[in-house]
Amino acid sequence: MDLRKLKTLIDLVAESGIAELEITEGDGKVRIVKFSETNQVTVPMQTQVVPVAAAPAAAAPSAPAEPAVPAGHVVKAPMVGTFYRAPNPGAAPFVEVGQSIKEGDALCIIEAMKLLNEIEADKAGVIKEILVENGEPVEYGQPLFVIG
Repeated sequence: MDLRKLKTLIDLVAESGIAELEITEGDGKVRIVKFSETNQVTVPMQTQVVPVAAAPAAAAPSAPAEPAVPAGHVVKAPMVGTFYRAPNPGAAPFVEVGQSIKEGDALCIIEAMKLLNEIEADKAGVIKEILVENGEPVEYGQPLFVIG
């Protein structure tokens, strides 16, 4: 994507009421997020150009990142949005590391398009690790919790 198109998209997001815009063009992907608290626009670029012949070799470097998740049942994000550990800013988190949980217990909230979606445990056990910080954006399928 050329810089003129990118600048036009940034200006569009800055002047409009939208908070986030993601565009995929060819093998490139651009995500523009507007933060209302500081009125800034950030452009985290995740561009990857992979020739067809090099696709198997390009997949190999991403494989070592996966074992960083500890053994156990991994609860993944069912949607794209913002991760929150508590029901509101002043409240205690839904779960802490070491806490026993039952299937169906609330683990977190993911805010997507101004809707608060409560994410529930799909397995009983003990929270071994919380993999996302409060207020961070999450992607679909991103690991959130490890239940042992």
